[in-house]
Order: sequence, then C-alpha cells, then structure tokens
Amino acid sequence: MLKNFIRSYQKLDVLKSTSVWFASGLTLSIAVACTPTITTTTTGSPIANTSATAPTTTPPQTLVLRIGHQKFDPLTLVKNKGKLEARLKPLGVTEVKWTEFPSGPPQMEALAAGSIDIARTGDAPPVSAQAAGSNFVYVGTSAPKDSSSALLVKEDSPIKTIADLKGKKVAFAKGSSANYLIVRILESEGLKWEDITPVYLSPADARAAFEQDNVDAWVIWDPFYALVQSKTPVRVIRDSKGLVTNRDFYLAPKSFADKNAKIIDAIRAETEEVATWAKANPEQVADFLSPLLKIDKPVLLTVTNRRTYGFETISPQVIAEQQAIADSFYKLKLIPKEIKVSEVIWQAPSK
Repeated sequence: MLKNFIRSYQKLDVLKSTSVWFASGLTLSIAVACTPTITTTTTGSPIANTSATAPTTTPPQTLVLRIGHQKFDPLTLVKNKGKLEARLKPLGVTEVKWTEFPSGPPQMEALAAGSIDIARTGDAPPVSAQAAGSNFVYVGTSAPKDSSSALLVKEDSPIKTIADLKGKKVAFAKGSSANYLIVRILESEGLKWEDITPVYLSPADARAAFEQDNVDAWVIWDPFYALVQSKTPVRVIRDSKGLVTNRDFYLAPKSFADKNAKIIDAIRAETEEVATWAKANPEQVADFLSPLLKIDKPVLLTVTNRRTYGFETISPQVIAEQQAIADSFYKLKLIPKEIKVSEVIWQAPSK
C-alpha cells in the first residue's frame, strides 16, 4: 500500500510540474505576441511595430533628427524660421535637435562619430574628412558665395601685398574653407606653402590672436569677417572672389541618406523656400537674426548681401571644384592620401 501511495504522489508531482511549465510557456507566448517589437533607426530612436502578426504592414518610423550648422548659414535661417519641424512631422520626425559648431572640421568629426545626421559646412572640411576615411556622402550644395571670405591684416600692418606674407604668421582653421583660400591666395602670387607659418586656430581664438598681434594675418569667413571689419581697423589684402566659390555643402552618413531620402528632400525644399525669402528680403533677414545671434544689424546686412543661400543638387562642375581642392591638399600633404570626390556623391533612389 505504501508503494502505491508513493507512486501516486510522484505521478501527481509530475502532473503539477508539467502544468506549471505549460502555464509559464503559455503566459510567455501571450506576452511575446502582445508586446510590440522594437527596431532602431540610424539615430537610435525606437520604432514600435504593434502588428507583429501582420508583417505586411510597415509601421511609420519615429526619428529624432540631429542637424549641425554654423553661426550664420542657410540652416540657421531654416532653424529660426521654425517651419521645418511641421514639414518633417508626416515623415515620422518627432523632434529636430540643432547643434551649432564654430567651423566645419568639428562638425565633420561629429558626423563621423554619429552625433549628428545632417551637416552643413564649407568646401574644404568634407575633403579632409573623406581622406581621413569618414563615412559620409554629399547630399546637396549651394550657389557660389565667392565674396564671403578674405585675408585680413591690421590697418597699420606693414603687409601691403600678398608677397609681403613671406615669413609671416597666418591664422586660420585647419581643414576649413579658409585653409583652401590661403592656398589659392599664395598660388595666385607664386608663393609656396612653406613661405608662410600657418597658425591653426578656431575663429574665436584666431580673432583674439589677431587683435593681440600674436599673428600677422587672418583668413576668415562671414559672419566673423564682417564682424571684425565692424569692430577693428583692418585691411583686406585679398578676398575670395575669383579664387574660390565658397559653396555650402550638405552632408550625411550614407546609411542615413539611403534610408531617409524623403527627409533630405524635405530639408532641401524648406531650405530653398527660406533662400528665396532671404534673397528678396535682406533687411528682414538682418532684423530677424540680429537679436538671435546678438550681432548688430549692419553686420548681418553686410553678410547677407555677400552670400547666397539654398540647397541644390550636385553638378559635375561642383564635383570638379571639390576635386581641385582635394588634389591641392594632397599635393601640399594637408591630407594623407589621394581621393575621388565622385565616390561620395549621393545618388537619391529613383522615385
């Protein structure tokens, strides 16, 4: 009788264990079936797919878009006009985060590090970034703004001509559009790179060094160019007109661009609308941005009249201009290897 009791108890115990495992498995199955699956966009934002049982339904993406810009460029106007977010909302962009950079090179570093999704720089930073192996593509450009940069000296400087730069200290941001401008300025008078002493400084540090006479000359772009003209007695030894085109360039990681062509199209459309408004209303642009940037209106009016805005497609001519910068930088050992700019021009998917 005792043996029969033990056997009956063991059978009961097995049934209870089986029931527990069955119930646990059923609960887990239900939980999995009812829990949304999570995927991640290129920016790391979660996307909920609540129709796990209907794989043919594509859920809308949600994305926090991170845009890099500089103190006064087309995207600064776009940001402060405040209409981009509404244009992007139907595309799943829940928020736009804006980050201001002092120059192009740190912006390219942020793009390479995955800290931003869209960058707007001058012409030289993408060349240096490509040579360094950064994974990005050109997604747009602007019309030339070839009077918006210059080589400056103090009004009482003994430097009167480009030839007088020989042996002098010249400040500019390394790898920036100013870097290429000084290359072209030297070439225009038959001087060599070795004829000057480059002093690599950010715009803010370069301005301080220039005003304290720690450098002999400064190569800089607007609005810093117009700002120092308004505050300090300076002379322009050579501006950028006829030497460089000084285009804006819009850049993105290739993976982001390929997955978000509609977002790039929306940014282009909004920037073009703002550019049309800015071209027709320079006074309003200056009035609009003066309190935001804490720069006097006359300075901003000078900047506005010296530049263009817009977001255009990349043409063969633009690729050739960028390739000329790349070839020049490689020749001067400013970049470590030869590059082909055409390899990083984004081709939007056919609609």
